[in-house]
Amino acid sequence: MANERSLTSSKMVFVASLLLAGAAAAGCGDAGTSASGGSGGSTATGGSGGSTATGGAAAETQGCSADVKLLATPEISADRGPWPVGARTVKVDTLTAEVWYPAEVGSDAGKTNVTYDMRDWLPASEMGKIPDTAAPLQQCGCYRDLPLDAAHGPYPVVVFIHGTAGFRTQSLAHMEHWASRGFVVVAADYPGLYLGDALDLNLSNDLPADTDKILAALGAPGGDVAFLKDHIDMTHVGLAGHSAGGGGIKGFGATPGVRVLIPMAAGGADPSPTLESTLILGGLNDKVVKYDNQTTGFADSAPTKRLVGLSNTGHLFPTDLCWVTNDQGQNIVETAQMYGIKNANLANGLFDCPEGQLAREKARDIVNHATAAALEEKLTCKAGNPFEGIQAKYPDIGDFKEELK
Repeated sequence: MANERSLTSSKMVFVASLLLAGAAAAGCGDAGTSASGGSGGSTATGGSGGSTATGGAAAETQGCSADVKLLATPEISADRGPWPVGARTVKVDTLTAEVWYPAEVGSDAGKTNVTYDMRDWLPASEMGKIPDTAAPLQQCGCYRDLPLDAAHGPYPVVVFIHGTAGFRTQSLAHMEHWASRGFVVVAADYPGLYLGDALDLNLSNDLPADTDKILAALGAPGGDVAFLKDHIDMTHVGLAGHSAGGGGIKGFGATPGVRVLIPMAAGGADPSPTLESTLILGGLNDKVVKYDNQTTGFADSAPTKRLVGLSNTGHLFPTDLCWVTNDQGQNIVETAQMYGIKNANLANGLFDCPEGQLAREKARDIVNHATAAALEEKLTCKAGNPFEGIQAKYPDIGDFKEELK
């Protein structure tokens, strides 16, 4: 199985991907720092059974079995869930990872939101080049080390793999959203793929093997992830990945417990009798991975499967990267080039953020809605077809296909 799922990047592959990118524009439609959601602690407005929170407290609902107790989530999948989001940086085997998780309701009161400094993902030799006044920052609607909500759960798990020259928080808005709706979300910096290694031209990796490490550690939580013991459900797991990360999850449908795969700007998923759902997301104007890859991936995947294509979006639509700037309004590539970060010109080739692209809020809401819908359908057994009417609700979905079992 490991050989079947092998995905090894190299310098030649990286250069090839840059050639595919062509003259990808470095400008973005919306300036400003990434807005990845408000503060946690909002209450549910409706649950899977149609119940409604009253008296300021979120209603409760059942998960996929009688022993899974959850808070009811809003019916609109793009709406933030009832949990405040906790965040912890952990070591998982040899990997540095971030865990976002449902925290005790109200535990975020008076706490300071987490800020991620994107200099932390540069090679060690480059970190000191960008001054504090010019640092690009990610603001998270999450809070460091909040107590996990042990009164509910066990929670389904989502593992995310970033793309080439990405890093564990690259799609923060979406991972934070999933955690607010009752998922424990884990994302690591993948050696040989993440930004620091890409800038060092050290592009040799084995994404499936590293993902196996994460799944194994979550299956028997100890060390930094011991706080998850008895609070996660490894029989209800989803994997999501962007670009190369989406290719990295392609063969995981046969892995025990994995029920949902979500490749973004990548392709499809290998058919498996145990895989319950595949959601394929693509940008119709992607210059790095052409949208044809998504339509072919959809054709090659097995039902239940959906394809959601976003109009007027480039390769980075399911990330925060186009919209993160410093206080001077410079995006991450402009900042890196100004301060002489090595090989920043190579990263520019993957920075597919077309001018005038779909507004950040619109792209974020579509991705949040589609991904949360796919995850909740199979991992929390939320009733009904959560994709019904999605194209009418979001006119910027230029392509939608669905094939159910």
